[in-house]
Amino acid sequence: MKYIRKAGILLFWLAVWFAAGRIVENSLVLVGPEEVFMALGRLLPSSAFWKTVWCSLGHIVSGFLAGFLAGMLLGGAAYRFPFFRELISPVISLMKAVPVASFVILALIFMGSKNLALLIVFLLVIPIVYYNTLSGFQSTDRDFLEMAQVFRIPAGKRLTGIYRPALRPFLVSAAQTSIGMSWKSGVAAEVIGVSAGSIGEQLYLSKIYLETADLFAWTITIIVLSMLCEKAFTGILKML
Repeated sequence: MKYIRKAGILLFWLAVWFAAGRIVENSLVLVGPEEVFMALGRLLPSSAFWKTVWCSLGHIVSGFLAGFLAGMLLGGAAYRFPFFRELISPVISLMKAVPVASFVILALIFMGSKNLALLIVFLLVIPIVYYNTLSGFQSTDRDFLEMAQVFRIPAGKRLTGIYRPALRPFLVSAAQTSIGMSWKSGVAAEVIGVSAGSIGEQLYLSKIYLETADLFAWTITIIVLSMLCEKAFTGILKML
């Protein structure tokens, strides 16, 4: 019943999209779902399409994983050492506040566009995971920690038995938030830098050549990839 309801909702919005396309009657402004699916049907069998997908997927996932690990380590260190937390606080706040476009332009000046998406995603993910990790550690039940101290439970067992359950919902939340933002910022960086062989480059070319159907097709591809990455990573976190 749940899947039938979801399918019905999807069909409803496809019908709204189809109707809007018929009302506008301008394929340069808004194309209908049938034209987008035709564009997808043309792109999917192409080896160039999959090379482009793997290029962006590799950069964005690598940047996300590196940023997630760095954010966890920094958050753990900040919880353990209050002085370290004060020391890196301005840097984390800066990473959180500076617009993505500014990071992109600075990165283009210093390193070019080849690994641009990886760096931008890395910088975006760190503050999100850092704050969630720190909050997770701080939410740990104090009674459990006092008991562990009384019975002299080793640090490794404290981490797996006490801290891990407290951290898990915070890390899952961080992953759900940061994965979607990683794809948005990563592809935006590729568009601005016109990174060769990337999805962002294809979006830029679609705009240049006024291929609105291709623009929508690549956008749907990004949405699907983002959803798959989120499901996979949060599923792994929940299993752990």
